[in-house]
Amino acid sequence: MAENKSELIVGVNEKISIGKALFLGLQHVLSMDLYIMPLILGGAVGLSGGDLSFFLQMSFFACGIATILQAGLFMKYPIIQGPSYVPLGALSTIGATMGVNVMIGSLIPGAILIVIMGICKGFSKFVRKAIPPFIGGIIILVVGISLTPTAVTGIVSTEGNLTANVVSGLTAAVVLIICMILQYKLKHSRILHMTSVILALIAGTIAATAMGAADFSAVSDAAWFQLPQLFHFGLPQFDLQACILMEFIYMIVLLDTTGTWITISAITGEDLNDERIDRATIGEGLGCLIGSLFGGTPMTGYSSNAGVLAITKVGSRMAIIAGGIILAVLGVCPKLMTVISCIPTPVVNGVFAMVCILLISNGIKIIQKELLDERTSLIIGISVVTAVATIILPQEVLDAMPAFLNYFLSSGTAVGATVAVVLQLVLPYKKEHTDKSKIARTTC
Repeated sequence: MAENKSELIVGVNEKISIGKALFLGLQHVLSMDLYIMPLILGGAVGLSGGDLSFFLQMSFFACGIATILQAGLFMKYPIIQGPSYVPLGALSTIGATMGVNVMIGSLIPGAILIVIMGICKGFSKFVRKAIPPFIGGIIILVVGISLTPTAVTGIVSTEGNLTANVVSGLTAAVVLIICMILQYKLKHSRILHMTSVILALIAGTIAATAMGAADFSAVSDAAWFQLPQLFHFGLPQFDLQACILMEFIYMIVLLDTTGTWITISAITGEDLNDERIDRATIGEGLGCLIGSLFGGTPMTGYSSNAGVLAITKVGSRMAIIAGGIILAVLGVCPKLMTVISCIPTPVVNGVFAMVCILLISNGIKIIQKELLDERTSLIIGISVVTAVATIILPQEVLDAMPAFLNYFLSSGTAVGATVAVVLQLVLPYKKEHTDKSKIARTTC
């Protein structure tokens, strides 16, 4: 894909001090809702007490290792790996009905398949044909739109005092908005760029604490150290139907994470070429494999952290690798991890809502570079409408559908992105579009 103009104040391959890298890496970690997906999944498959805590730890540990591999060795983008929400419904069903060992076994073949796709350079060829920058912009837009309800409901639907939840979430969001406005107005706002997310999280947490909606008492009871273990829940078991189902869902996860790669490319100006896509696919597969071997969850590039990059304008991979190290350390240090998990969910989602705004605006920015004729307008409209329609589908409608459709329709991102890609492949270009595009490229 063509190279984009970067607005970063620190480039992707620029070196920064260890202290600054750790601070920025911590900011990325704090802005993630890493613990939510494994907590939901662990509870759904019947884990509790020490097993649930260990499941959460291993998700953090696997995310850390996967991030270090992806940012440091494979894709070499400032991209943090986190647990994907796309397979949540499928994994919950498999784990609850067939056991945790079968659930973990279902993850392994799909992860290996992704690695093979990267080695054979198959996925990059598909991306080159089906996901040009214009479609990438639609995917980014759909990601932002699909995640917005999650952020809003995360503020208002969290258990506890509704007023406290709303106030703390809005406090975090408003502080971040103020920081973003100041970044826009001030010429020399380098420090503000780098600290805005953590300032918003601190302000929201203080508001939640003042209203009695933050509880850090669990920190004192948590242990300081616990080693990771392979196959903590026993050796994996392989069920053919479960494995085939997860291989299909992995393809949706891969399509989802491609949207994040495109977002990072747009923000950083780093070219998303075939070689990088192939390396990224291998890194994605290895991250998912590590997650399954340690009893964690499937990995994906976290789009919320792309939004954090847009806010901080610091794209150095050193900060992301530092974030990966922090995640791995949290995975073996229950006490530190408990501090992170005690940040009130409404506060995290208040920041997350602002991240969604940036994702939407970045998607629009990429889309507007394409000549908007009848074809492109049709692709945008249908993709966005189907994504939104999926988001608002009643749960009883989803439950009445076959398993494959249920899992697919549980993700607005997967539906909107798939529709955009399919339309890109099946709708023919008109001759006028080709001629006008050539003229537009000549005049640029």
